[in-house]
Amino acid sequence: MNKADILKLITIILVVVLAVGLISRIDNTQDREETGIVVEAVKNAALTCYAVEGAFPKELDYLRKHYRLAWDEDKYNVTYDYEGDNLFPDIFVSEVSAEQ
Repeated sequence: MNKADILKLITIILVVVLAVGLISRIDNTQDREETGIVVEAVKNAALTCYAVEGAFPKELDYLRKHYRLAWDEDKYNVTYDYEGDNLFPDIFVSEVSAEQ
C-alpha cells in the first residue's frame, strides 16, 4: 500500500467513526425528548384533573382511567408521588433498562 491508499483508508475510517458517533448522539437526544413528552403528558393530565375536579388524583391509575393517560410501558417507568389534594405531585419518568 502506498501513502495515498493509507490516507484514503484513514479518511474512510474517520468518516465511519464520526457517523456512528453522530447517530448515537441523535438517538440520545430523541430518547430525552420522548421522556419529556411522557412527563408533559402526565403533568397535563394531573392539571386537567385538578382543574375539573378541584384536586390532584391520589394515584396514577386514576389519570389513566378517567383522563386517558397512556404511554409505552415497555419503554418507560412512570412514578407518581401524591403530595396532597392541592399540591402538585412529584412525577418521574425513566426508561426501562434493556437488562430487564
